[in-house]
Amino acid sequence: MSIFFEPYKAFSVQVLSIYVESAVPMLIVHNFVNSSKRNLIFLRYLLIIFLIVSCSSNEELPDERLIEKELYDQAQSRLKSASYSTAIISLETLESRFPFGRYAEQAQAELIYAYYMNSQFEASESAAQRFINLHPRHSHTGYAYYMKGLAAFTEDSGLFSRYFQSDLAKREIIMAQRSFDELSDFISRYPDSNYVPHAKQRMIYLRNLLAVHEIYVADFYMKRGAYLAAIGRAKYVVEHLPNTPQTPFALSILVAAYSTLDYPELRDINLNILNSNFPDFDINQNLSLEKRSWKRILTLGLLGKEAIEKPTPLTP
Repeated sequence: MSIFFEPYKAFSVQVLSIYVESAVPMLIVHNFVNSSKRNLIFLRYLLIIFLIVSCSSNEELPDERLIEKELYDQAQSRLKSASYSTAIISLETLESRFPFGRYAEQAQAELIYAYYMNSQFEASESAAQRFINLHPRHSHTGYAYYMKGLAAFTEDSGLFSRYFQSDLAKREIIMAQRSFDELSDFISRYPDSNYVPHAKQRMIYLRNLLAVHEIYVADFYMKRGAYLAAIGRAKYVVEHLPNTPQTPFALSILVAAYSTLDYPELRDINLNILNSNFPDFDINQNLSLEKRSWKRILTLGLLGKEAIEKPTPLTP
């Protein structure tokens, strides 16, 4: 009965349903617009903060607004003032921002030098090898070989952990031998390079250092009666590391060991060689390395403060 006598109620329900259905999407749109406004406001503030941070001054980091030439000049200024840590930042930024630019290859070569001068020797060696791989025929490739040899072993490496009695010392001996081999490879590849004289000087130092190690070990064996082992070490110096300050010590160890083992012929042969080539050497002096000046033996007056050069700069 209510259906026939109250039609307005059915109509109201229908209208209300239509109104609700149309209001829902409007509410969604309204919420979306408000949310978008909030997001836009957030992004605007975020952009302002980013611009403030980007424009803030920082003496350690190169200004990102610098063009390639200005960034390169900044790196050169820092290298000239021996600010190697900040020069590294400039050079790394230059290479990353302009990987195919005019100064990219020069920056890679100068990074080898900057790492070395900043005592980051492993980084210098890695940078040198990377340059060789990327630019096998570049004008600075010889410099990369040269620096790779220098970085393989340096005076800061510990000098065989002071008297060669540790596992670290064994590693340093290998490093010294590798450095010698790398420099020898450099000289054979680039015999006319301007860096050859210093490479040869470093090789002399390394040969002497390796000879010192062998004599030290031979002397150790002599004290403990291991005469055959001592002979092996001393002969290695005479045969493979000749013309070093340790050669007469090696010959004197051979004379003493062969005399103790009762090999008079071998003793006399080595004694004659010793007297003929080193007439001022006193065979009767104490062979113990403890009586010698370690500072004199280890430095040999050959290393000291080195004047390592950076690669030839680009012409303007």
